[in-house]
Amino acid sequence: QNASSPIMEELIAFHDHALMIIFLISSLVLYIISLMLTTKLTHTSTMNAQEIEMIWTILPAIILIMIALPSLRILYMTDEFNKPYLTLKAIGHQWYWSYEYSDYEDLAFDSYITPTYFLEPGEFRLLEVDNRTTLPMEADIRMLITSQDVLHSWAVPSLGVKTDAIPGRLNQAMLASMRPGLF
Repeated sequence: QNASSPIMEELIAFHDHALMIIFLISSLVLYIISLMLTTKLTHTSTMNAQEIEMIWTILPAIILIMIALPSLRILYMTDEFNKPYLTLKAIGHQWYWSYEYSDYEDLAFDSYITPTYFLEPGEFRLLEVDNRTTLPMEADIRMLITSQDVLHSWAVPSLGVKTDAIPGRLNQAMLASMRPGLF
């Protein structure tokens, strides 16, 4: 699915940024290797040059900084928690998820996977559930994620959210959808 949140758009842009750096480095290394294999000339003056040693020491450090700074910015963006509009608690069980809207009393439900033989044409196996979670659009939503029995993973890839549900631990994630849809 396409990105539906600002965080996921930032993650996609960072992926493209890092991929271009890797592509440029790989192209340069491939060019140098092919040049070394095809030429018969060797330059003895470059074997002891300190300038080239400085370049291949400083250049990787600059490249790492060019990758690390955007990565850290996105990492801090994912941990920002402003005043949430809504809090939703997801509790993982062995075969289903329980959801509780913490801001409202007695608003909780279980969400089971729809069995394969009940699926309609066009529905996705292992993704369709009997009770879908409904969330508002363009609102900051705080997710509290935990588990009752074993480790689980609560993820919505198009919103850029993936958090582990661990028994006895309450993990927190923030999400916001900028367009309506089924995620």
